[in-house]
Amino acid sequence: MKRLLLGCLLSFCMVHSVMASDLEKEQRWRDEVEDLIMDGESVDLMVDGRAVFSIFTEASEASDKGMIVVHGTGIHPNWEQVVQPVRVGMTNHGWHTLAIQMPILRNGAEYHEYAAIYPEVPARLQAAEAFMREKGIKTLLIVAHSQGATMSSYFLSRNPSDAAGFLAIGMNANQKDADINSAESLKKINIPVLDLYGSNDLPAVLETAERRKQGGAHNTRYSQQVVEGANHFFDGMNEELLSAVLSWSSRF
Repeated sequence: MKRLLLGCLLSFCMVHSVMASDLEKEQRWRDEVEDLIMDGESVDLMVDGRAVFSIFTEASEASDKGMIVVHGTGIHPNWEQVVQPVRVGMTNHGWHTLAIQMPILRNGAEYHEYAAIYPEVPARLQAAEAFMREKGIKTLLIVAHSQGATMSSYFLSRNPSDAAGFLAIGMNANQKDADINSAESLKKINIPVLDLYGSNDLPAVLETAERRKQGGAHNTRYSQQVVEGANHFFDGMNEELLSAVLSWSSRF
């Protein structure tokens, strides 16, 4: 019996460790990024008694509009592709931005392994929303890239939210776990959604575009937009990316 209990305990610990974000990696990203922030300031969002690294950047003019910017797999809130261009660029158009560190896994983790840490997602986005409320934000959008978009769709489909709209950039719907599959999550989201991706995006994004469209079919405020020539990271096409984000967000 003791051996059985010990085996169960070890199994629980192994599963629990897999389910947790790699906090050491989060700290390494913070150490690498924080002192190099040129626009905005680092802030700590308290989540379950622990500080989560985020970057708040004020709009260039008085505004009560804000965006929560969500990065993709395994990276950080100042990633130079997609995340930084949006979090900095949109401040020139009347939007305060908050880019938040999302749960991440060790280097080399497989995409499907991330499903285990999705339960950690809601608390971080709820903390981000609370921060923006305290800043006086009245119109709030979530702008998310890649797996960050899948995480955001997971959150929005299962939790009350202050978000008035959701802009997903390069989101795919090939997740095997239906509980986190983007297309399944879209079926439960009723706020305006822009499903934005590039014509040269990843196969997983391009091949699931129709499935995502079907997932959002009930939502008359769901739309898709393809940016011609753009890859998954909009390399060399930041202006086109910001133009698409600005055009859609201007309706709010």
